[in-house]
Amino acid sequence: MILGNSVLLSVILVFALCVFHVNVVISLTAGALFCGLVDGLTLHNTINIFSNGLGAGAKIALSYAILGAFASAVAHSGLPDLLAEWLIKKIQSSSNSNVGFTKYMFFLSIGLMAIACKNVIPVHIAFIPILIPPLLKVFNFMKIDRRAFACIITCGLIVSYMIIPVGFGEIFLDNIMRNHLSINGLEVNLNEVVSALKFPAIAMVCGVFISLFRYRKHRIYQNKPDIAPIDKSIAKSPQAIIASISAILVALVIQLVTREVILSALAGFFVFLCLGIVCRSESEKVVSDGFKMMAGISFTMLAAAGFSGVIHATNGISVLINWLAQCVGDSRVLAVVGMLSVGFLISVGIGSCFSTIPIVATVYVPLCLKLGFSPATTIIIVAVSGICGDAGSPASDSTLGPTMGLNADGQHNHISDTVLPAFMHITVPAFLCGIICALVL
Repeated sequence: MILGNSVLLSVILVFALCVFHVNVVISLTAGALFCGLVDGLTLHNTINIFSNGLGAGAKIALSYAILGAFASAVAHSGLPDLLAEWLIKKIQSSSNSNVGFTKYMFFLSIGLMAIACKNVIPVHIAFIPILIPPLLKVFNFMKIDRRAFACIITCGLIVSYMIIPVGFGEIFLDNIMRNHLSINGLEVNLNEVVSALKFPAIAMVCGVFISLFRYRKHRIYQNKPDIAPIDKSIAKSPQAIIASISAILVALVIQLVTREVILSALAGFFVFLCLGIVCRSESEKVVSDGFKMMAGISFTMLAAAGFSGVIHATNGISVLINWLAQCVGDSRVLAVVGMLSVGFLISVGIGSCFSTIPIVATVYVPLCLKLGFSPATTIIIVAVSGICGDAGSPASDSTLGPTMGLNADGQHNHISDTVLPAFMHITVPAFLCGIICALVL
């Protein structure tokens, strides 16, 4: 019976635990063990599969940890604080209308950065721990609700690879979407994929505008101590400013050339070390502070990789998809709702739509062709099936990234302030758009 499906039940369990504020790592670990046991695996085998799956997330977890060290070194240099103090002075001297203008310029600028980080300057989410924490003082002063920024960043990270076929967008649109559509019987070109996905992208952007309206009221945050204490004599020196700019440029160039986050963050950190901005005697504390900032994200990615390994080792996904194919019959509406829902559950469990698309395309493409869906509709259904989970999963880069920056001072909850707002304002509009497109296109 489908209600006893191991993947379905484990994803519901993870969501329920997260909603009740159980730590995400604990929730994912419990969900993985529960999934294995429900599917008939022994506890010993489930733990072994989960442990082996952790290796798939090790590189990502280490990348985030070293990014934290680099971000802590940038904060230690004092440059971000000088920028924040300058912005606060400008805002204090501005009229109310100018403050409002500044607020929306922040929204626009950070949204554009979130888009550019996947394509134009493919540094992925590396910009978040460097840019956002120092600006939290400015956001606090302006009393901006951080949930709005969470929706903006999440949407930017997803929309970028949906409509721009460069960098991560090329991987998603061509290597994953177009390729797996072709493998499963639907020949389309890259332009057709991009053209079809503009509809759910527009729906998601509209959802972000709704979030800006919903979270327009002031929200009070406390100014917490800095992540890394700053030596004011260093912070005001020209050498510190030059070192900060140099380190960021070095990290950016190496990231563009090698596409290795670990290497670029290490290079940037050693620039600070070599120029004396981070002294050898204090480097241990700077690194430790950075690791503390990123520890939660790193462990979440490890747990998500283990959870994904258990899900793949069970029969839950294949049973879920085959059940869907059998029960939809000739109903187009039931088919599209079912496909989007099942895709959402799988993507939430795996934590990545890049990994979900190849799984669901195997069944979804033939089913769409059988029901007479147009190529554009088929593209939208397959893509949105994964994208919905990407925006609503506690273990997705697209939700972990915003939390990584916005929670630098411990005042932004991953579930209630990032995942749930992103789900309501990004996942729901994309889901509804998929249904509408299936009926109209």
